[in-house]
Amino acid sequence: MAVGPRGASGEMHCCNASLRGGRRYSVRGLAGDSQDIFLTDKAVSKTRDTAAGARLLVLVLAFSWGFNWVFMAFALKEVPPWSLRFATTGIGALALVVAVYLSGRSLQVPRSAFKHIALAGTFNVAVFNICAAFAQLSGATSRTIIITYSMPIWSAVGAWLVLGDRMDRVRVLALALCIGGLTILLWPLFAAGVPRGALFALGSAFGWTIATVYLKWADLGIDPLVNAAWQLAIGTVLITGGMLMIEGTPHLWPIGLRTTLAIAFIGFIGSGLAHFLWWAIVGKLPTMTASLGSLLVPVVGVTASVFILGEQPTLNDVLGFAMIFAAAACVLLQPGVKHTEMPE
Repeated sequence: MAVGPRGASGEMHCCNASLRGGRRYSVRGLAGDSQDIFLTDKAVSKTRDTAAGARLLVLVLAFSWGFNWVFMAFALKEVPPWSLRFATTGIGALALVVAVYLSGRSLQVPRSAFKHIALAGTFNVAVFNICAAFAQLSGATSRTIIITYSMPIWSAVGAWLVLGDRMDRVRVLALALCIGGLTILLWPLFAAGVPRGALFALGSAFGWTIATVYLKWADLGIDPLVNAAWQLAIGTVLITGGMLMIEGTPHLWPIGLRTTLAIAFIGFIGSGLAHFLWWAIVGKLPTMTASLGSLLVPVVGVTASVFILGEQPTLNDVLGFAMIFAAAACVLLQPGVKHTEMPE
């Protein structure tokens, strides 16, 4: 049977011995130790239902984050990038603060941890979101998604350089696939000049990577939902400052109904509700299942870009996506490795 409420802590196997109203299970942790526990039939059924519901929510989240990119493309047709990100991250931050309050958590964090959260929010929210918006303005949405989701490979390399993680053969293969995929993807674009959209997309990937590796190094031990709320709030403050300097007051009116709905979706669903649900359920699933959910996001996003936005990826786009996706799968689907990065 799949792991129960503790998710990535180990695996649980049913023993032959059964007792009245339940069964004895042997729980094996990641360290190889084992312990027998007894669960009633009712508890086993509840655990299975919880895991099944969590898996369904991961699928819902993959579609929420995947469609975020499509709605962003719609909104950018009427709203400039700084104003758009001011609105969406602001809505998301407000939604997460409310979620923290309603879930009984406290927004209070140690003063020593706040500077680390602030730095992570700078790269994870401000840099990521602004670069992603300009990438979509300068290039195809599908290509932006492909390049941005090379992040797991750069994160693995960063963890090797900064944290001393082992760079095993799987990660070396992932890096080679990623570099090969990016080369295939970008080389034809340089013939028409500097591909600004692709470079901005790489900026998103690197901003996300820097924040992820830095937080692993800092090892704050802060509730992830509280951490995400503070990161979004700090990122919103920085984006607001940039907007005031570059665009002036927010350019959010007059706008059409489709743009209004797009902003609401990105803010409430993509930035707010999705993050709350992710951190609420990730601990209830095996690491592999959660990682598969992460891998679905670029698939959904690219597919939606083709069918909804009418984009037509070139052969180089397809080959590049296949190689970068395979590289991300190599990193994310390694057994026994838990990924705690803030998803996008």
